[in-house]
Amino acid sequence: MSLTAQSAVVVHNPSNMFYLTQGYTGEGCVFISGTRRVIITDFRYVEQAEQQAPGFQVNMTDRGLGHNQWVAKLCQEDQVDTLRYEDDYLTVRSFESLRNAVGDGVSYLSLAGAPEKLRQIKTPAEAEAMRRAAAITSAAFEALLPKIKEGMTEKDLQIELDFTMLKLGADGNAFETIIASGENGSLCHAIPGPRKLRKGDMITMDFGAKVDGYCSDMTRTVALGEPSTEMRRVYDTVLQAQILAEEALAPGKTGAELDKIARDYIHSQGYEGRFGHSLGHAVGIDIHENPRLSYLSDDVMEPGVVITVEPGVYIPGLGGVRIENTCLVTETGCEPLTTPTKELIIL
Repeated sequence: MSLTAQSAVVVHNPSNMFYLTQGYTGEGCVFISGTRRVIITDFRYVEQAEQQAPGFQVNMTDRGLGHNQWVAKLCQEDQVDTLRYEDDYLTVRSFESLRNAVGDGVSYLSLAGAPEKLRQIKTPAEAEAMRRAAAITSAAFEALLPKIKEGMTEKDLQIELDFTMLKLGADGNAFETIIASGENGSLCHAIPGPRKLRKGDMITMDFGAKVDGYCSDMTRTVALGEPSTEMRRVYDTVLQAQILAEEALAPGKTGAELDKIARDYIHSQGYEGRFGHSLGHAVGIDIHENPRLSYLSDDVMEPGVVITVEPGVYIPGLGGVRIENTCLVTETGCEPLTTPTKELIIL
């Protein structure tokens, strides 16, 4: 979307602010017109904004000159007649405050997800940050395996895994780590709790590191001792579905096509209805971005998209298995960024 001297955008979503400024992580909003680029923030973040986004003017709020008043002032100075905003982020109350400050002499139009669309295709620098995040995620998993013992709780495992990622250089977690053992494995987004690990458990670990503002996402399911025959069959089914879908991931494929590959295989093995979520989602500044791999998705894969491939099977009362890689779509196929073996590990 091109901007004339009479149009401008105001951005409040922190992820979009980070993307557009190439690094600002503080609070406030970003104003971009045909003549200037401005971060509007309070005293706490002025110096930080100047350091993280040297290409942006930084305007500090003060009494009587809040964020919305600054936007109004800049619109007036730049003779803005059209202001685009994030109608999927601002609350009704926040938008009303913005409009009351700027006035009705300006037309208000939706940004319609324009920043998020730009974010779908990763630059080489973004892909490299995600490769580093995935390398830390992968290394943390490898370091954790020898420490998994009978009698540990799911919470113990979460703490150890999160600490390991930080020690290896992560800026933080990409999302709240999921640990699901035994019968809890049927809970797709289980919260790690006091359940103690037991022999024969399958343990699903879904986690990721964040590096330089970018996320990684990986799931592995391991066995503590020999699993039951049924859970071994579940594992083999999910593994094959994941391999088939990942091998098919390439430019030109739609989200629905790829989802169908994994879903059809899982159904063919007798687990219809037990894979209840979509096959995957793009990853970037946020852990869940577009495009999506879903039976409802007509999103077309393009080189530079970073997306997860994560089929699963979940059986209440018994357990579950999920296997997930974060993959970079290339010109000819895809590159898995998360690298530990997907074969069943028996501890």
